[in-house]
Amino acid sequence: MKPPNRQRHDSWRKYGTAIALGAPPITTTFRQRFWRGRILPQCLVPVYLATLALGGAALAEDVTNIEVTIKDHRFSPSEIRVPAGKPTLLTIKNEDPTAEEFDSSALKVEKVIAGGRSATLRLRPLGPGRYPFIGEYHSDTAQGVVIAE
Repeated sequence: MKPPNRQRHDSWRKYGTAIALGAPPITTTFRQRFWRGRILPQCLVPVYLATLALGGAALAEDVTNIEVTIKDHRFSPSEIRVPAGKPTLLTIKNEDPTAEEFDSSALKVEKVIAGGRSATLRLRPLGPGRYPFIGEYHSDTAQGVVIAE
């Protein structure tokens, strides 16, 4: 004899076809809900937000920002010193009326900067050394070097 909750007669009207046919009821345990992603993500949201807040502040302090100007098709300063092993932001302002391309195969960076505009370049953490760069459109005068030390 079957248990009363699995009888075949009118139970399908109340519980659905699966139970009427004798299948076990569909229920999930706390452990199943936790690992299937219904509860775990909700638990991790505060941890994730705290990590972003604290980690983002730490990263913002480590970045060095250096301003470079292009005027009369020359970089000023032409020698840029950056700390080795730390990321750097180069803010390049083009004061010429014509465009210039900041190009460096050593830094793996290319950026066209329109006349009268500025651009920001993110440099990866560099090892100690010298990294030359040029202005592609006026390579005879627009030259410089990034020195990581």
